[in-house]
Amino acid sequence: MATTDTPSQHSSDGDSLNASPPPPSDQACDIQQVMCSFLKQHTAYDVLPVSYRVIVFDTHLLVKKALGALVQNGIVSAPLWDSTSQKFAGMLTVADFINLIQYYYTHSSVEEALRDIEKCELAHLRQVEKQIGAPAPQLLYMDPMASLYDTCQLLAKSRAHRVPLLDKESGTGMEMIVSVITQYRILKFIAVNFQESHVLRQPLSELKIGTYKNIATATMATPVIQIINTFVDQNISAVPIVDDQGIVLNVYETIDVMSIAKAGKYNQLDIPVGEALAARPKNYPGVHTCRLNDTLHSIFRTIRKQRVYRLIVVDEDNKLVGIVSLSNILGHLVGYKKDE
Repeated sequence: MATTDTPSQHSSDGDSLNASPPPPSDQACDIQQVMCSFLKQHTAYDVLPVSYRVIVFDTHLLVKKALGALVQNGIVSAPLWDSTSQKFAGMLTVADFINLIQYYYTHSSVEEALRDIEKCELAHLRQVEKQIGAPAPQLLYMDPMASLYDTCQLLAKSRAHRVPLLDKESGTGMEMIVSVITQYRILKFIAVNFQESHVLRQPLSELKIGTYKNIATATMATPVIQIINTFVDQNISAVPIVDDQGIVLNVYETIDVMSIAKAGKYNQLDIPVGEALAARPKNYPGVHTCRLNDTLHSIFRTIRKQRVYRLIVVDEDNKLVGIVSLSNILGHLVGYKKDE
């Protein structure tokens, strides 16, 4: 089944290598040494644009209004503020809406879900998480003047996609949310400002960045709820959609769940994912792909030009080989390797 947003963005330095990447070479240490030196010379604050706005939600705000504000402003997350304690209260992310959808799918009728969502406050989302057994979200934050290296380390170890920058007044302890820094913004900062590009010329086949085994996949006929459950069970944010030959047709991402929550279509979770993908906005950027002989340099070139969340690694026949996420790249740059 063909779609209008099948893989269209490809970052390539040449022909692909149809093999799993070997262990990283000693040159990987050179990348990390030079990159860590660069990151330690900059602060998290340096990554922020000259002009920006911060959208913060009070924990007493209704979930429906918060969702509408996210969609209206084209963002997928926002810091939370407890006006009672005058403290930072975490982040509202796509994961919260996934938990909400899972809860209503298993515990309520569609009518009850729509009725409840009209009066549910953001603070109540934590109760929903407890009822479905989801782990409590991490209360992560960084000082704006912390080194970019420390910020990257925190993101890599926590597997978070973003971290708020929180300024605290030394005398009173009063908190102020300065902004939110994301993996993409950090990597784009590196793509624009890092000058030692010669250390980025190694291909993925040597660096062993990404996931190449036990990749969760789905077909165009897979029900949406099944993919949503996979997001939660495997703690992942995207599932490649493939045909019976393993050719990549599309990718269903956690961000796609936002449209379900916004429309309140809790009764449409059993539809085939192909049907859900066909309803995507026309301006959907498509799926970014790469090959095993692509280098970090070519990937950074793509990041510099376009907003990228992950790259699907394919061979010359467009068959699935692996996935390289921004978390994989960021972790590699600072020498962090997650436990298998």
